[in-house]
Amino acid sequence: MSFSTVSDAAVLNTAPSTSRPRVHAYIDIAVVIAVLVGTNLIAHFTTVWASIATVPISALVLLAMSKRRGLGWAELGLSPKHLKSGSKYALIAVGLVLTVVAVGALLPLTRPFFMADRYATISGAIIASMIIIPLQTVIPEELAFRGVLHGTLNRVSGFRGVAAAGSLTFGLWHIASSMGLTSGNEGLSGFLGNGVVGQIAGILGAVLATAAAGLVFTWLRHRSGSLLAPIALHWSLNGAGALAAAFVWHATMN
Repeated sequence: MSFSTVSDAAVLNTAPSTSRPRVHAYIDIAVVIAVLVGTNLIAHFTTVWASIATVPISALVLLAMSKRRGLGWAELGLSPKHLKSGSKYALIAVGLVLTVVAVGALLPLTRPFFMADRYATISGAIIASMIIIPLQTVIPEELAFRGVLHGTLNRVSGFRGVAAAGSLTFGLWHIASSMGLTSGNEGLSGFLGNGVVGQIAGILGAVLATAAAGLVFTWLRHRSGSLLAPIALHWSLNGAGALAAAFVWHATMN
């Protein structure tokens, strides 16, 4: 055997396999999705306390798992070097949403869609908007989806694949939470009805709407490099919506 043959054999035997890290990345994706599915089921089909604590705890667990698997802060959208660009996009997103929500709440045609009975009091809407929604929903979901899932998917796919898979998963995440959507919203129940057909239509609409929102969140995360931008947009959609619902309810009832 020649020296060159021995050298080639040694290189082949010692060179790292490119498929092995890719397989591990797919396993990581499967684990993240499994944790999200389990979290969703526990949060919506067990106890009240579980519904409060499960999503934030799971987000922290996923974050710890992803760091242990080698994801960097930049891959998770948590690098300090992207705070400036994240802040810029966050301000623009919040400004746009607040404008649209204000117009929607004032127009007679769209005002009924803000009539959600869970925000019947202004004090309750403020607590929900400033405390419950950010801590229980927005920040944990963005950590899980635009942080951990985004970073994990990005190791095996480009932006289009990450956006498609992440947005679809985010839309499906909202199936359980939208099961009673039409019954608690005057505008939706009037438009879709309160029966089974209306409930199914409400669920499908919620999945499509949240998948579309997830696509925008993912673009903001990709564009700014920071979780700050999608967190701000996510909060403004939910938080400003809650405040607008309380305003509309209060103005209509009085």
